[in-house]
Amino acid sequence: MARFFWVGIAITLVLVSNCVDGSEGYLHHFNETELSLLEAHEAAASALSFSGRNNPLLVGLTLIQNAAAKGAVCLDGTLPGYHLHRGYGSGANSWLVNLEGGGWCNNIRTCVYRKKTRRGSSAFMEKEIPFTGILSNKAEENPDFFNWNRVKLRYCDGASFAGDAAHPTAQLQFRGQRIWAAAMEDLMSKGMRFANQALLSGCSAGGLATIIHCDEFRGYFPRTAKVKCLSDAGLFLDAIDVSGGRSLRNLYSGVVGLQRVQKNLPQICTNHLDPTSCFFPQNLISSVRTPLFILNAAYDSWQIQSSLAPPTADPHGYWHDCRLNHAKCSRSQVQFLQGFRNRMLNVIKDFSRSNRNGLFINSCFAHCQSERQDTWFSDNSPVIGNKAIAVAVGDWYFDRAGVKAIDCPYPCDKTCHNLIFA
Repeated sequence: MARFFWVGIAITLVLVSNCVDGSEGYLHHFNETELSLLEAHEAAASALSFSGRNNPLLVGLTLIQNAAAKGAVCLDGTLPGYHLHRGYGSGANSWLVNLEGGGWCNNIRTCVYRKKTRRGSSAFMEKEIPFTGILSNKAEENPDFFNWNRVKLRYCDGASFAGDAAHPTAQLQFRGQRIWAAAMEDLMSKGMRFANQALLSGCSAGGLATIIHCDEFRGYFPRTAKVKCLSDAGLFLDAIDVSGGRSLRNLYSGVVGLQRVQKNLPQICTNHLDPTSCFFPQNLISSVRTPLFILNAAYDSWQIQSSLAPPTADPHGYWHDCRLNHAKCSRSQVQFLQGFRNRMLNVIKDFSRSNRNGLFINSCFAHCQSERQDTWFSDNSPVIGNKAIAVAVGDWYFDRAGVKAIDCPYPCDKTCHNLIFA
């Protein structure tokens, strides 16, 4: 499964975001040598989000100085960190905590590699990052949360902020759970304890972390506070890949075992399922007590590339073109992907029955739509029933309306910003 991440391979990525009229919108060439295909994807998508925009808000990195005393350190032992932009006015006592995504490491080799990157060491993290989408400070870009205290917690453990172990021989620290706790404690000391509104969000591996930690997050605040969670592109399915195997389950098994994630997973799940199954959101979402919103593309680009049709499951390359560009999928391949969508809709059936929960499942080939400006809230952002993602999330959070938005199957949605890799 080490090949799952294509670690160490130089990848030239051309990412295209399709406009509503089907024409090519943004074109970004990205030469990626330091991290995985997922990392290249996220970096390029982030570049798309703010390319061409004037003066995006750049927010500096804050290291958590007392974290080391608690054993809350990155893979390489460096201090964890976050980026905080203070709220004001009506948002002064409202907090949005965003958990960064970025894949996982599932064995010693991939974790040793990862600790030499920004996903495993604060020594390699950017000193400033742009806040776009749900983190933007502009009302015209982020109508409901622009003046909140907004935090991005950096991801440097490789297990969705859920592990707690170490490997002295390889000089690896698997301390995601401790990083989560140390960050929450530090933010509470900086004013989050006074919050009357709070939202935990995250994308990809951060979206999974949001589901895992949602009820813990709720516990930091008084009962009178409005506290909810948003998982973006975090609904990773325990799916059968194109070879009949379970590529993602194999990966997750390594992550859970190596980083000793089991003890930090909800007992309501581990009491009756194996630990790896309890790392899959489909086995967690119905038992989350805190209001939870699931934002996911029905044809999640990352899951198509790395779970359904990774090169390891497609040695002859039958899925190569389809994996990179949905327009090149054959009729039978589209049928396979429709089966994946049906599985996703089946997984959320019980979850959707609760009035407190929210859904936005659009029929796009995308991944992480809340942190990119073009997909979160823009003139041509994706919609379901004329409602953009930012509006749907805001309506749900502030109880303006119930939101259970499920798109019609591909290819009916012409508002998608589909990701194409070439």
